[in-house]
Amino acid sequence: MVAVEVVPTDELGDRSYIAHDGALAIVIDPQRDLDRIESVLEERGLRCIFVLETHIHNDYVSGGLELARRTGAEYVVSAEEEVAFERRPVHDGDILAAGDLRIRVLSTPGHTPGHLSFLVQGPGGVPAAFTGGALLYGSVGRTDLVDPTLTEELTHRQYRSAHQLARVVPDESPVYPTHGFGSFCSSGSATGGDSSTRSTIGNEKRHNDALVADDEDSFVAALIAGLTAYPAYYHHMGPRNRLGAGPIDLSTPKGAGADELAKAIADGDWVIDLRERRAFATDHIHGTLNFALERPFSTYVGWLLPFGTALVMIGESSEEVASAQRQLVRIGIDRPDAVAIGPPEELTGGRARSSYPVVTFDSLADQPDALVLDVRRDDEKQSGHLAGSLHIPLHQLGARLGELPASSLWVHCASGYRASIAASQLDASGHRVVLIDDDWENAESSGRPMVSADR
Repeated sequence: MVAVEVVPTDELGDRSYIAHDGALAIVIDPQRDLDRIESVLEERGLRCIFVLETHIHNDYVSGGLELARRTGAEYVVSAEEEVAFERRPVHDGDILAAGDLRIRVLSTPGHTPGHLSFLVQGPGGVPAAFTGGALLYGSVGRTDLVDPTLTEELTHRQYRSAHQLARVVPDESPVYPTHGFGSFCSSGSATGGDSSTRSTIGNEKRHNDALVADDEDSFVAALIAGLTAYPAYYHHMGPRNRLGAGPIDLSTPKGAGADELAKAIADGDWVIDLRERRAFATDHIHGTLNFALERPFSTYVGWLLPFGTALVMIGESSEEVASAQRQLVRIGIDRPDAVAIGPPEELTGGRARSSYPVVTFDSLADQPDALVLDVRRDDEKQSGHLAGSLHIPLHQLGARLGELPASSLWVHCASGYRASIAASQLDASGHRVVLIDDDWENAESSGRPMVSADR
């Protein structure tokens, strides 16, 4: 049997895997903070001899090349991929041996043109299927990340790859996808769950979008119609992974005091406050932006921060800053320029602080003239929005601030997280703002009519 250790990266909605026979290990799609992988190898007494990449990733910087260098393992990448480093190139049908384990290489294009899946089998057991973005729990990987002109072709290929896996892999085989646990790399009805969530090929045959669709054309049309906006930092990940990433540095960056923070804000640097959104709204240094250190943190920093812009972080503790650093290095933001630790009153040096109200949707019932700004994505707005509200998706807000009126803006999203980022941007730019920190399902309590695309 194949033993599999799961190393989840919940913040990005991804998983890495360690498959082993008790002595030799195969690591699949490792994230860049390798200490988590290395601790499992050490605890289990395993020697890594292969590092496998299912594809050139678009949503994170891979730790594969560095792990291979540190362990002496062979780095296995599709022969179809053009990369700037030495690797073991593999093709469809190749077989690799790792002690008692055998690895069968399957070409499963769609999520990317050179995508591979790996079937890892031990003596007397069914193979474990490591499917990357080719087959997720409930759906498949999105097909528009490589080249918009290839989206339709890749979607057809994705459908065929999913059906190939369903044909050649036993129903009892466990499925281990890389994406689909909240990642923007997933499409359709991909399901998430915690790190214990599992599925099999047989289960996917009954429930997966690609395997229960009426036909290939209807699946392709539905998947393409359902594709939504994805984080801007994705554009930088593929090129970075083709070059090959080196080691990371998680040591504490230089400290910033009140004068340094004031200068950074005046210079147009990004100064982000990691505190919980209600605490930030109550009191913060004017000009700072609120990216609370919650699960979506790195996704939205990477989406909104122009790559190459100087970044300073403010945290309540060194542990909070270290956690933020770890999340950011996974998406190629290698080092903050500086960090500051402490409450706003200790970091302003007597300079201006700011605040704004935090409410729920029912507060709108007593404010018939309040101007509402919806910062959800276009597809979310299409499913329903408050009558009379303005709409600018969060990822477009920074470039469109000039379109907004001078009146006070009541900002909402689907849960409060994106709205908190938008509220901080608006506050920093001089707008009066009210943060609606509430779930969208409570929007009817606003007393305002709901409008949807089909009305």
